[in-house]
Amino acid sequence: MAILNRIKSLSVKQLFLLVKTFFFKPLYFFPTHRATLQTVQICYRLFKKQHHKNNVTNAFRHALWNVLVAKRCYNMNQSVEKSVLWAKKITDLHEQLAPNSCLEMQMDLHNNKIGRVIFVEHKLYQENQEIIISVLKEKIKTAGLISKPSEIENFNNEFVYLEEL
Repeated sequence: MAILNRIKSLSVKQLFLLVKTFFFKPLYFFPTHRATLQTVQICYRLFKKQHHKNNVTNAFRHALWNVLVAKRCYNMNQSVEKSVLWAKKITDLHEQLAPNSCLEMQMDLHNNKIGRVIFVEHKLYQENQEIIISVLKEKIKTAGLISKPSEIENFNNEFVYLEEL
């Protein structure tokens, strides 16, 4: 329901961007939607409402979303590259449409990217949900606390977050 409410809150221009994105890849709509729902369900199960804050569980959620979108698309197209490009496109669009501060957006974009890198490097397209969760839970242990966008470059291969749990 939160996804539908978010769509309802979009401006005409934002809605047009969303429709245009799926217009050229209509077969990706349902896998993307399912991955989004699955991500939220997993994060609520693991972290309750904590993942809505700007902490390491939020970093986990962003990475998981990218991994699951890419994995579900990979199951359709059997292309890691195409799947990762789609995950980037849809999650970048989300950040463009979401009302976040500059720092929060930079953090989210970074954590999205780390999720896609992990998807490829760990060959998560071949793994089940529990392995994916395990890999990402291990990765959040080395996340870096930041307070300004320029600090993100200090954590090229790690998640970043803004506040403690």
